[in-house]
Amino acid sequence: MEGYLGEFYLWTKALHIVFVIFWMAGMFMLPRYLAYHCECAVGSEEDQKWIDRERRLMHIIINPAMIVTWVLGIMLVVNIGLSAGGWLHTKLLLVVLLSGFHGMLSKHRKAFQRGERTKDATFFRRINEVPAIFIFAIVLLVVPKAF
Repeated sequence: MEGYLGEFYLWTKALHIVFVIFWMAGMFMLPRYLAYHCECAVGSEEDQKWIDRERRLMHIIINPAMIVTWVLGIMLVVNIGLSAGGWLHTKLLLVVLLSGFHGMLSKHRKAFQRGERTKDATFFRRINEVPAIFIFAIVLLVVPKAF
């Protein structure tokens, strides 16, 4: 890639990485927030503060970062093509699964907002590590492009 298109690709890739970092930061924070939220009484002042924190985290950081990550990622795929190799298809599958995890966290956040708590703090502390597994796998696919 030379000239303008090469620079555009590199800037798109750099911004994609930045927004992935924002998205993952939020995905690490939300399960921890939910774990702490489990420890307060439903309807209490503290409960309302956690509801507000979780809503702001989701609406200001996590959702926008995921959307921008997807848009920039699609732009990168259009540029390199789906025939780039098995690593790309596997990465896309992992990103779809990670997006599903995002949706699951959103579902739990909304349940907390309604005063429903179907999982305990231990559950949220355990799933707090899920994004790390995805990040590890995706980076190992993307950088060496082993297949």
